[in-house]
Amino acid sequence: MKILVVDDEPLARQRLCRLLRARDPHDEIREAADGMEALEQNRLFEPEVVLLDIRMPGMDGIEAARHMGQAEHPPAIVFCTAYDEYAIAAFESRAVGYLLKPVQQEKLASTLAAAAATTRYQLQALAHATRQERRCLSSRSASGTRLLEVSEVRVLLADQKYVSAIHPGGSLLLDESLRELEEEFGARFLRVHRNALVAPAWVRGLHRDAGGEWVLEMDGVDARPVVSRRHLADVRAALADL
Repeated sequence: MKILVVDDEPLARQRLCRLLRARDPHDEIREAADGMEALEQNRLFEPEVVLLDIRMPGMDGIEAARHMGQAEHPPAIVFCTAYDEYAIAAFESRAVGYLLKPVQQEKLASTLAAAAATTRYQLQALAHATRQERRCLSSRSASGTRLLEVSEVRVLLADQKYVSAIHPGGSLLLDESLRELEEEFGARFLRVHRNALVAPAWVRGLHRDAGGEWVLEMDGVDARPVVSRRHLADVRAALADL
């Protein structure tokens, strides 16, 4: 079995690797020290199972798992956690594999035997239940998974079944609905139209265009999202508070 062990604590990684080798010396094991390194190892190594710590600096384990789920052949995820009873209940209610730290050999063996790929919706629900907000958005392409810092996004624009995250370097096509993104990042983005959310911090002006529609000037991008009549008062109020 190909297994990726992800933990920011070297001793915790070493202990898990020892337990894995004692269980089956033929396992192929690699390590990663954080979420970003885990994504790179997942791309290069294509593990069958990832043993993933949750609380790590930078990109946490739940966010890393959500990005791994974008892969063509996503690995089975087993979270390793020292969370309290409330968080454990969140894992159990969503049928997500987990191991409590310190990991025990018997539990490790049984969990690996039952490990299965975690769905996107399970991970979304888990992130919501444990209040884990992503730092990055991701999109799968022929060259692999592309990441975009949420802080760089100026506009989220819906077009049929996809959403484009517009940023100074271009745009990233997301396989998520605008409603899902609004629910997750409601504090970061403002609804200005049924098909658009904007980052208020990057708004540079509100004015009427030649056709009489209210549009927003955004810093660093050419996109000029239209503000609908329904949302105009809320937009003006939000911009007045900046």
